[in-house]
Amino acid sequence: MTRIVRGALLQTDWTGDKESMIQKHEAAAQDAQRQGAQVMCFQELFYGPYFCQVQDARYYSYTEHIPDGPTTRRMQDLARQTGMVLIVPMYEEDERTPGLYYNTAAVIDADGRYLGKYRKTHIPHVQGFWEKFYFRPGNLGYPVFETAVGKVGVYICYDRHFPEGARALGLNGAEIVFIPSATSRGLSEYLWRIEQVSHAVANGYFVGTINRVGIEPLGDDDFYGQSYFVDPRGQFVGEVGDAHKPELLVRDLDLDQILEVRNTWQWYRDRRPEAYGDLVRP
Repeated sequence: MTRIVRGALLQTDWTGDKESMIQKHEAAAQDAQRQGAQVMCFQELFYGPYFCQVQDARYYSYTEHIPDGPTTRRMQDLARQTGMVLIVPMYEEDERTPGLYYNTAAVIDADGRYLGKYRKTHIPHVQGFWEKFYFRPGNLGYPVFETAVGKVGVYICYDRHFPEGARALGLNGAEIVFIPSATSRGLSEYLWRIEQVSHAVANGYFVGTINRVGIEPLGDDDFYGQSYFVDPRGQFVGEVGDAHKPELLVRDLDLDQILEVRNTWQWYRDRRPEAYGDLVRP
């Protein structure tokens, strides 16, 4: 039987406050459900602005515990209501160590069960992306979650520049990898349609990736959107999202392509891990 999964991505702009931002995503999830979506990913740090354009401790107030925080519980209710798997990127405070913060995505199954989280591994610290001021590097590895739609992995924004974690997700069994981002125009834009496509091809899985749109109050650069799904052949699934406007993308993903492509391009069979030792030396 053919395995078709209908996936959804929301690229959107900042509303001005946390509650209205959450409500916007809830409404989009309801819309996606009406269109038959079974899994949906929100954008990086979905309920806030991209505050890393500045270094200001007041934005620590956006942190929540995961899963024992109000937004995670609210998203569990939303998953139950819509019957969708949800990937929900948030700003996390470690539950055991107050003041220790992570850029995190919670994964919630279609029945509302919290399955676990991924913490962003690679943290940039350059002009306009002062993330080390806000986040500790992730320490949970590259988990893959067994969901109602299949095996799902997460990579977040700056992570996409590093092929190692993308490969680890493939080796851990991922069939769909979601990469939520907040990326403004500049050097990265021409890489946007190269890197995630390359991860899909090199690892034989689907990628769904999101970028914000619009100009936010904390910076002068606008986020360039262009969210998309890409298949294991490296082909876009439907049109790429708009470069300027909020948009809900809903696409059908034929998971049978994964085995078909892997039986054609034997990347996993022909790997030589014993020859790669130098790659992991500091």
